[in-house]
Amino acid sequence: MELKHIPFDQLHLSALNMRYGKRAPDVSDILPSVRARGILQPLLVRPNADGYEIVAGRRRYFSAKAVKEELGEIAPLPCAVMAPGDDAAAIEASLIENVARLDPDEMSQYETFSRLIKEGRTVESIAATFGLTDIMVKQRLALGNLLPKIREAYRADEIDSETLRYLTMATKAQQKEWLVLFADGDGNAPFGHQLKQWLFGGQSIAVKAALFPVEDYTGQIVTDLFGEDSYFADTDLFWKLQGKAVAAKREALLAAKWPEVIVLDTGERFDQWAHEKTPKKKGGKVFITVSHRGEIEVHEGWLSRRESRKTGKANGKSADKTEAPARPGMTQAMENYLELHRHASVRLALLASPDTALRLLVAHAVASSGNWTVKPDPQRTRSDEIKASIAQSPAQAAFAAEREAVTALLALPDSDEDGDDALTARVFARLLSLPESDVQRIAAFTMAETLAAGSPAVEVAGLVLKVDPHLNWQPDAAFFDLIRDRATINAMVAEVAGKDAAKGNAEEKTATQKQVIRDALEGRNGRAKAENWLPGWMTFPFKSYGGGASRIDTNAGLVASILRRK
Repeated sequence: MELKHIPFDQLHLSALNMRYGKRAPDVSDILPSVRARGILQPLLVRPNADGYEIVAGRRRYFSAKAVKEELGEIAPLPCAVMAPGDDAAAIEASLIENVARLDPDEMSQYETFSRLIKEGRTVESIAATFGLTDIMVKQRLALGNLLPKIREAYRADEIDSETLRYLTMATKAQQKEWLVLFADGDGNAPFGHQLKQWLFGGQSIAVKAALFPVEDYTGQIVTDLFGEDSYFADTDLFWKLQGKAVAAKREALLAAKWPEVIVLDTGERFDQWAHEKTPKKKGGKVFITVSHRGEIEVHEGWLSRRESRKTGKANGKSADKTEAPARPGMTQAMENYLELHRHASVRLALLASPDTALRLLVAHAVASSGNWTVKPDPQRTRSDEIKASIAQSPAQAAFAAEREAVTALLALPDSDEDGDDALTARVFARLLSLPESDVQRIAAFTMAETLAAGSPAVEVAGLVLKVDPHLNWQPDAAFFDLIRDRATINAMVAEVAGKDAAKGNAEEKTATQKQVIRDALEGRNGRAKAENWLPGWMTFPFKSYGGGASRIDTNAGLVASILRRK
C-alpha cells in the first residue's frame, strides 16, 4: 500500500463500492469539517485505466466535490493506493484504527509530530504510523513556522484554515506585521486569497510558470506545502528573467521561419474565436500570451479573421496591409456588470411568462446545461461596487419578494431531518394540492432562479420575451466607473447628446465625456434630457460598440444564428 495525494479529477467511484450507482449521499454532517480542515482520513483507492477508483471513502469524495464546486478548485486528496492482492477491508480497518489514535485538531497533531521528530522519528515513519502521507505530516510540521499568537487565534477559530495555510509561508516579520493589523480589529488584516496577494506584493507566481531554468533565479523560493506548489518571492527578478526567456522564445520562432511572432501585453487574452487557424506557409503568425501570474502560452499558426479574409483568394485579390487585432470594447468587470443586470431583467420577465419558463425549464432538463443540477445562480460579482449595484436593482428586489411568496406557497418546514428523498416527496405532495396557476408560478420562479447568468439562454429569453431593461435599470455610478474605452464612451455621447456633442468632445478626457452623458440623461447644463436611454450593451438584441467583442456578443451571435435556422 502506498500513501499519496491524488488530484480530484483523477478519482472516480468504483463499481465495487457497495453504494455505487445510488444518489449522492448526505454529507451535511462532515461538510463543515471538510470546508474548514480538508480531508484528513485518506480515501482507499486502486489504480485503473481512468486514474484511480475509490473503493472506500465515498462520503469523503462527495464532500470534497462539494467544496470544489463552491471554490472552483481543491487540493489533491490524501489516498491509500492499494497494491495487487491487498485486502481492502483489512487496510481500511487499519487506517481507521491509526487515524482514530490521532487527535483531529491540526495544532495537536503538530505538537505530537514535532515531539516525535525531537525523539528522532522521521517524517516517513510518522506517516506510516498514523496512516497519513508524507505531505500531510510536513503540512502539520509547517505550523511550527507560525508565531504562537497566530496558532492561538486559529485554535480559538478566529482565523480560518486557508489564512493559516498562507501564514505558514510568511516570514516572521510578515507574521508580526499581520498580527498588528489583526489586533487592530478594523478589518484591515487580509484573509484568505487576499493574504496571499499581500504576502507576495499583489502577485503570487508559481515556480512552474517559469520559462527559464529555475537555477537562474537567485532569490528566495517560498514553498506551499498545503498546495504542493512553490512561489517566487522576488517577483521583479522573476519578470526580468521571464522577459528574457520570452524574447529568446520569440527569436527562436522567427528563426524557425514564422513570418511574425507577436508577444501580447501582459494579461491580454488570445481569443481563438477571433482568429482562424493558418499554416506557416500561408502567412500564419504566432501569438505569445503572458498572464499576470507569469504563465506563458504559445499559439502557433493563426491569423485574425479580417487578415485571413484579406490574404485569401476572395475575388482574386490580396490586401496591401493587415489590421491589428481589435481590442475588446469592454473590460471583464463591465462584462460581469452587464451580464448580471441583463440576467436580472430576463429573470423578472420569466416570472410573468410561465409558459415560456416551462419550456425553458424542460429544455434545461433535457439538455442539462447552465445551473441545472438544480441550484440558484450564485450571481458572483467581481467587485463590491457591482455587488451593491445588483443589490439595489428594482428587478432584484421584485425577485426577492417573489421568492418569499413562492416559499409560502410551498409551505415547507425550515428543515427536513428525513433527508432529500423525503423533501422531494413533500414538495411533490404539496404541488399535487395546488391549482395549475400556482404550479406554473412556482415553475417560472424555479426556472428564473436557476437561469445561468452570462449564458446564451439569457439572450434567447430576452429576445423571445421582448425584455425592456429600462423598466428596471438605470445607468448608475458603477456602470460609469466601469466604462474605460474612449471610442465606446464617445459613441454613447452621440446617442444621448447628439453627433455634434460627440464630435466636440472626442478629444476630451473620458471623465468629461461621461459627465456629458450624465448631463444629457438628467437634462442639466443646457442639454436636452434624453428619455429612456439604453446603451446597446443592455438591449435585446445586444448591440456592441466598435470592433471589440465579449462573451455577451458571442452569445448573442450564437442565438441569432439559432433563431435564423428555426
